[in-house]
Amino acid sequence: MLKATTILAGALAATVATSAAAEGELNLYSSRHYDTDERLYTDFEDATGITINRIEGKADELIARMVAEGANSPADILLTVDTSRLARAKEAGILQAVDSDVLEAKVPGYIQDSDNQWFGFSQRARIIFYDKNDVANPPRTYLDLADPAYKGKVCIRSSTNTYNQTLLASIVTHHGSEVAADWAKGVVANMARAPQGGDTDQLRGIVSGECEIAVGNSYYFARSIRRNVKGLSDSRDMIGWVFPSQDAEGAHMNLSGGGVAAHAPNRDNAVKFLEYLASDQAQQYFSAGNDEYPGVPGVALAPSIAALGHFKPDDVSLTEVAKNIPEAQKIFNEAGWE
Repeated sequence: MLKATTILAGALAATVATSAAAEGELNLYSSRHYDTDERLYTDFEDATGITINRIEGKADELIARMVAEGANSPADILLTVDTSRLARAKEAGILQAVDSDVLEAKVPGYIQDSDNQWFGFSQRARIIFYDKNDVANPPRTYLDLADPAYKGKVCIRSSTNTYNQTLLASIVTHHGSEVAADWAKGVVANMARAPQGGDTDQLRGIVSGECEIAVGNSYYFARSIRRNVKGLSDSRDMIGWVFPSQDAEGAHMNLSGGGVAAHAPNRDNAVKFLEYLASDQAQQYFSAGNDEYPGVPGVALAPSIAALGHFKPDDVSLTEVAKNIPEAQKIFNEAGWE
């Protein structure tokens, strides 16, 4: 279900339809579901005088809504998580190119669309976690997860999860479809249980003893350092972690980002908002408020993220990775990955 905030969904559609270009407004469609983002919005409003009208919902629902609204869509910005959804939005024709010196200077090329239709603003590393008491030699690369030595030990999310889709697409990009297919089959053979739950549930699986190895995004674990996470924080010390593939491509990075809507009625304000998200202030909120890695280099990390240590990220072009998402889904299906 879509959730409207600031203005009720129906009222927003009706109001903006009659005054679409009203100065001082920004209509934001967001699938980011983090309460800490409130600070981002209020600070932007205070700094610019622009009022943000926000509709929140699941990414696929928001994309479908914008497609259905067409040229009459009130949306100025789509903000979402994961490269796969940003690519899906571009393919659906609901974003437009942005020419901004600020964004080009701040956002690294590998986390922005090659046609400037979307930009990444925060990142999460996809990490291998393990039970320090039971695993003496944890996997050091993503490909290692398919090693028969780990049979019955691995917990990982379903093939429908966008984080896993993008991870597999990156393996296709780096190693080719044949290696990726063998990897997927090997991981299925090594699963401790059928895929279930979110990333935090994979970590809880280590705590409960259901699995000895788990794959999850960095911010789920970092969150358990910053505040209490039920079923995880109290037992966090038993969990070790590996930033994978440090002698090869580096750790895979998930992305959160956004773009200007194709029919944005307040385009200038939309560009200002994206430029604000690339500011040091906003970047620090992403890190401190939601335990994410800033998308802009040189911004200080929150203590919860810094505690995970330094690592080499994969700097492959995510535009290229996005092209391999359909192939990744095909491989998942053929491997029997639920």
